[in-house]
Amino acid sequence: MNQLGRVSIIGAPLDLGQSRRGVDMGPSALRYSGLDERLTGLGIEVADLGDARVEIPEVAGVTDEQARYLPAILLTCAEIARSVAEGTRNGATPLVLGGDHSIAMGTLSGMHSVHGAGGVLWVDAHGDLNRPETSPSGNVHGMPLAAAIGACGFPVSPLEQPPWIDPERVVLVGVRKLDGGEKDIIRRLGLHVFTMHEIDRRGIDSVMREAIGLASGPGFVHLSLDVDACDPEIAPGVGTPVRGGLSYREAHLAMEVVAEAGVLASMEIVELNPILDHANATGSLAVELVASALGARIL
Repeated sequence: MNQLGRVSIIGAPLDLGQSRRGVDMGPSALRYSGLDERLTGLGIEVADLGDARVEIPEVAGVTDEQARYLPAILLTCAEIARSVAEGTRNGATPLVLGGDHSIAMGTLSGMHSVHGAGGVLWVDAHGDLNRPETSPSGNVHGMPLAAAIGACGFPVSPLEQPPWIDPERVVLVGVRKLDGGEKDIIRRLGLHVFTMHEIDRRGIDSVMREAIGLASGPGFVHLSLDVDACDPEIAPGVGTPVRGGLSYREAHLAMEVVAEAGVLASMEIVELNPILDHANATGSLAVELVASALGARIL
């Protein structure tokens, strides 16, 4: 039996947090790509809790151009939080399938409701540390990490009051594009950031081992994996691609090091856009990366 034993899958087909349609089909694409079969093949007991309810943009309506669709996003995140809390209380590892990265507010709030404040490994090309007044787009998928540390500047009701994670245990990995407001928060709060420059110089193994050490501690350790952390050459099906990302083997080794550490309490995978994918290359990669994070080995 895999060390994780049980995994509860929660679909979060939310695309209100960004401008490009299609990530709402991410959970279906991951399931279609054989996620359940891959995990059960590792000896993991899988319970699929279905999908959270989501408004579509045509119905939700924009009430604030600086935080587009925020009320509808928070309602979906509250449902995600309840499912995440249910799964972890039942002894399972919650695995949330996005959807855009705004779903992380639901995952982290749900984990906090059961375990108290935790740490996070945020593997992403972007910082997701914008606030409404600093965001160039008003898209909430660029704000969830700021929300999680209580620095977003907007009320998050019906979610629990943040911070849901300890800012000293926030670790970003694979970053290669940051906005000015995000850099300010990083410097002001002293967040740990390993850019692609650092990975190029030190190697992914060294970086991930240090990152895990920094994120570890009481409560929980959450892995938030944005597929755009990978280079567009191997992961074309994402809404906000940035050249110069993780290679195929770097991405797998990063996940394998997480599995070896044995600290993972919850995980989400986000921003898979099947409309932009090439022959399901990104969907298949995403499933394999989840499997690596949950204990798959070459030998």
